[in-house]
Amino acid sequence: MDYQATATDAIIATALEWHRSGRGAVLATVIETWGSSPRQAGSQLAVSGQGHIIGSVSAGCVEAAVIGEALEAFAAQTPRICSYGVSDETAFAAGLACGGNIRILVEPVAFGQNETHLDALVRAQADKRPMASSVNLQTFASQLWAHGEDPAIDAVLRNDRAVVDDSNCFIMPHNPALRLVIVGAVHIAQPLAAMARMVNFDPVIVDPRETFATTERFAGHVIVTDWPDAALSALKPDARTAVVLLSHDPKLDDPALHIALQSQAFYIGALGSKKTNAKRVERLVASGVSDAQIARIHAPVGAAIGAKSPAEIAISILAQMIQVLRAAP
Repeated sequence: MDYQATATDAIIATALEWHRSGRGAVLATVIETWGSSPRQAGSQLAVSGQGHIIGSVSAGCVEAAVIGEALEAFAAQTPRICSYGVSDETAFAAGLACGGNIRILVEPVAFGQNETHLDALVRAQADKRPMASSVNLQTFASQLWAHGEDPAIDAVLRNDRAVVDDSNCFIMPHNPALRLVIVGAVHIAQPLAAMARMVNFDPVIVDPRETFATTERFAGHVIVTDWPDAALSALKPDARTAVVLLSHDPKLDDPALHIALQSQAFYIGALGSKKTNAKRVERLVASGVSDAQIARIHAPVGAAIGAKSPAEIAISILAQMIQVLRAAP
């Protein structure tokens, strides 16, 4: 079996397709973890009525047990909550021997309003609209929430982390994919775009120099050859967007930087030495950019890990992006 960490929207869409094709489907979702459990809350596994799977709830160590529970839930058409941990002999036999504990919600797609809600979530993902789902862990009643309907729900969407609240409801965020806008199709941009995709960012390469911005150099990535300020204006960076300026050319970077600083982008990074950045700051101040806006720029870009090669620099940039996103100290 392939216990892949597939994107949540693909798992939900697959479960919905299995259900509607008559094969039946069950969704298993990690609702809480303790210790060194390998998958975080919100991780999902879909199981068809014939035992086919997509996704993962534990990187393989309790999947067999969860699949069995899912097939039983499918036969009974009732949800259930399963708990596994090293203190549970059954779970230990299933393979969770890493010292962790995990609780998993198992729900047939045909139960209650699940089909309707999953359909709405798939549509929201296609429209890039943030939504959250909640399940009462006693009654298994479910509900969908749009951004702006409840402050507690908005907090979950903002933090992008599933939680069990004080009323024993499991709340799961369903946010649009994170975006990474890379200005400058330079050598560092190649490993950065590839690595960003591995951690579920959608990269966009922006560079009007078509010699650099080619499909051969950035196979499978979105390439925009407009001038960076026009491209950024059209892309409209939001709170789930990172912008990284790599061209090292003020004619390209500065106009894009002005647009990025007016946006809600959660991360703005710019390549260049301390001397280069000092000159950049002088230009920004002269053009009327405030100190608060300048403070948003991570420059020289990337975490201070002593990176030298293009791939190492890409790792340092991605690490800093994730640190800012997750608000790590």
